[in-house]
Amino acid sequence: MSYTFDKTFSIILLALSILFIFQATQISDSAYGSTVGPKIFPLGLGIILGLLSLQLFYESWKKAVRERNTGPTTSSKISSTELKKFLIILGSALAYVFFLEKIGYMITTFLFLCISFQTMERTKLIYSIFIAAGFSLGVYYLFTSLLGGSLPSFPIF
Repeated sequence: MSYTFDKTFSIILLALSILFIFQATQISDSAYGSTVGPKIFPLGLGIILGLLSLQLFYESWKKAVRERNTGPTTSSKISSTELKKFLIILGSALAYVFFLEKIGYMITTFLFLCISFQTMERTKLIYSIFIAAGFSLGVYYLFTSLLGGSLPSFPIF
């Protein structure tokens, strides 16, 4: 298996993270004198993206060296079930984006998580439902009540 794509993509992600960090530092500080301002979140995301891209580069380089020395260990072919799972999750993510404003955050997030959990592992449907519901309600509450943000809640028919 060729790890050239992984190496190239990790370099692109590293450049993107550097650009992201630079742009985050251009955001003005909080007007209230708080140490947590509007630039903390994008700056943190840029740092995390940079660290993950470095890890991807290192791991792909290490695997390429190992394969060069010992030969390929696994097949690089994608099975049809993996492709089906990927397409189901991709389709549900696109549907999530499309229906978010129409039927609200909680319902679309709940459905997306249930579909994704059941696509990855078909067992324990009740656990998937409880985790998806808890995550949807918890994030909605945290974002709207504690952080004062707004999300589309429920559809208004």
